Amino acid sequence: MSGTPTILVVCTGNVCRSPMLERLLQREVDAAHGSGVVSVRSAGTRALVGSPMDERSAQLLERLGGDPEGFAARALSEQVVAGADLVLTATPEHRSAVVSLDPRALRRTFTVHELAALCSAVPDDRLPRWEEPAGALAALAEAARARRGEVGRPPTTGLVDPFRRSDEVYAELEQQVREVLPDLARALRQR
Repeated sequence: MSGTPTILVVCTGNVCRSPMLERLLQREVDAAHGSGVVSVRSAGTRALVGSPMDERSAQLLERLGGDPEGFAARALSEQVVAGADLVLTATPEHRSAVVSLDPRALRRTFTVHELAALCSAVPDDRLPRWEEPAGALAALAEAARARRGEVGRPPTTGLVDPFRRSDEVYAELEQQVREVLPDLARALRQR
């Protein structure tokens, strides 16, 4: 890990779930800490490399206040994982895929639901301060890990995959994102 501290979000095709969270989390860290302080990127375990966001996911992202413009899907690789200070995955299976590529990532890799639940259990005064962003991301992972025994288990299925599915599945994804985003944003906005 070097350069700009990075948060990596992982799903399957890198055209629905992970780019949506990439753009929403980037908006949050930019608003709190300034543009370019932390980079939020995404990748897919079976990425549709070079593809833009799925059209309906892009519409959902816009409804949530994000911008899908200029996005291009990329593949998950050992180098991509190694370059991330914090990794969020759509499902437990994606978490396993990340850790199988780089076992050292285990301590900094969480499902989206898991990190949201763990962060909600960390009091404001125990969340890391952002004097130094890379250190804050490492401290956030550590604070979340410390709460694992205190928080109920997150959903085992993770974020629903809407790709080429019904409008109802996209609506379910929207609800899930609306549920996890406040806790993730709170942890990333601490000053």
